[in-house]
Amino acid sequence: MASTLLSNPVTNSDRSRKKKKKKIQAKDQNDQDPIKWKSDSQQQIYSSKLLQALSQVRLSSPPPPPSSADGPRRGRAVREAADTVLAVAAKGKSRWSRAILTNRLKLKFQKKHKKQRVVATVSGSSRSSSKKPKVSVLRLKGKSLPAVQRKVRVLGRLVPGCRKQPLPVILEEATDYIAALEMQVRVMAALAERLSDSGAGSSSAPPS
Repeated sequence: MASTLLSNPVTNSDRSRKKKKKKIQAKDQNDQDPIKWKSDSQQQIYSSKLLQALSQVRLSSPPPPPSSADGPRRGRAVREAADTVLAVAAKGKSRWSRAILTNRLKLKFQKKHKKQRVVATVSGSSRSSSKKPKVSVLRLKGKSLPAVQRKVRVLGRLVPGCRKQPLPVILEEATDYIAALEMQVRVMAALAERLSDSGAGSSSAPPS
């Protein structure tokens, strides 16, 4: 009788741990549910955060003249801001969102040490010029793969953070990533339409 009483706390603790684990897994699945990207509340949250990020991009870099070569660089900054906000909206629950955020941190770190890398590349350019270009072994292996594996590999490269993941993980991440991108396109199209309407209204207003 005493042994059964002593074993009950252990079994109860195991059951409570299993229940907590199931709740956490269910919460993660809900956070990574593609349906959430279609909700109006999620679109409003992403839209407000995107406006804040775009205002920071606008303040940090003034608009270039039409003939300037900084136009593509500014467009790249807008795209990076939109993707970063999208990853933040995913709350790091998905692999692709964590990959985007870590890549942004790496880019910031690389920009800080860009001058050191330029000096190192200039000093080592004479040495590397004599080296012969090597054929990529992975490229040769990719040609011999079946068609399905090649498509899976291409899909893994398109989804951030899924380059070396198995097929079930790639499909799950791709489903959530595509739904998030669709929501991003809808929000950015709505913002562009709103800005164009406001610009047309200000231009058509009579001068005072």
